Amino acid sequence: MSVDPAQIVDDFRKAFDGRIPHLVARAPGRINLIGEHTDYHDGFVLPAAINREVLVAASPRHDRALRVLATAYNERVTIALDALHPTGRNRWHDYIAGTAWALTNAGYELVGADVVIRSDVPIGAGLSSSAALEMAVARALCAISEVSWDALPMAKLARKAENAFVGVGCGIMDQVASGAGVAGHALLLDCRSLAVDPIAIPAGLSIIVMDTGIRRSLGTTEYDTRRKACNGALDAARRRHPDVRTLRDVDPALLEAIRSELDVTAYRRVAHVVAENARPAQLAAAFAVGNYERAGDLVNASHTSLRDLYEVSSPELNFVTNLARRTSKCYGARMTGAGFGGSAIALVASEAAGAFAAEVSATYRAEGSAEGQFFTCHPADGASLLTV
Repeated sequence: MSVDPAQIVDDFRKAFDGRIPHLVARAPGRINLIGEHTDYHDGFVLPAAINREVLVAASPRHDRALRVLATAYNERVTIALDALHPTGRNRWHDYIAGTAWALTNAGYELVGADVVIRSDVPIGAGLSSSAALEMAVARALCAISEVSWDALPMAKLARKAENAFVGVGCGIMDQVASGAGVAGHALLLDCRSLAVDPIAIPAGLSIIVMDTGIRRSLGTTEYDTRRKACNGALDAARRRHPDVRTLRDVDPALLEAIRSELDVTAYRRVAHVVAENARPAQLAAAFAVGNYERAGDLVNASHTSLRDLYEVSSPELNFVTNLARRTSKCYGARMTGAGFGGSAIALVASEAAGAFAAEVSATYRAEGSAEGQFFTCHPADGASLLTV
């Protein structure tokens, strides 16, 4: 499923005196197949853009204002481009203002615009609705302002918007996946160099998103406490090896060498990062040879590590992943995203995808604590402009 461009054109007409938008930009949400909580340690990840997306309809203005309507909230705001200041308040329009702020601080000259936003990326579901919003807004503002588009530099600016303006400490993965996605592929991403290697998703494999219906906010969870525990371990690693830059540079041998300097919690956190950082390349290799059982084992191991070592799962995520694994034709399942709620994914034989989603969703809704939604996702292209 994706948003009908005709719908947002109609939204724009109703919002702005019957005018047709100058352009419509889109940017997708994402799943992360594996490599969770490694991106902000400069590690490796394997995300894929998906066919749930944010659409932004826009027309230029002659002043320095963004007049924005978000259909999800039926709320309008006006953002002054000459009065952009970090808020740390994590409101929906702060992501828009932050994106404009990051572009402006990078030296790009933006013009004002009338803007309408429509999305079918579930908010708070671990599918990167915020990154999709940032990248769709960036794509629209660049086009309106005649700024050339390059997905990777723009992803870095979108991350800066979220980190420094909104105040959420995300890594770079979400923005790169939304900006540089390739249809039919996941992206093996090196979060240090930003080298991207598209990895074909095998034709016989479907990816089912299992949204638990439980919502979390990165700003109000223990996301940042994990980073702090890891930073303490990083100091210990650097005392042994001063060339260590991030936990990406810590291998199992070095982790064991510093184990006595870490408390139990810090050791568990780092043990997850070290093991998880190897899994994206391993999963890519399994895909390359069509080894679905190996792929499922890796996905299952990732969830176990996130549950027991990094401790970012939830009862609902554990329930739905266990439920998925007991269902026919499922190779493996894990939580995806930051955790504490949101979504899990399952790798399922393509011929069984529909039956799997129906069976698991029915059981989850009957036995779980929330409604949830379940759907097959298809790896999609990254941010782009649509024909109006």
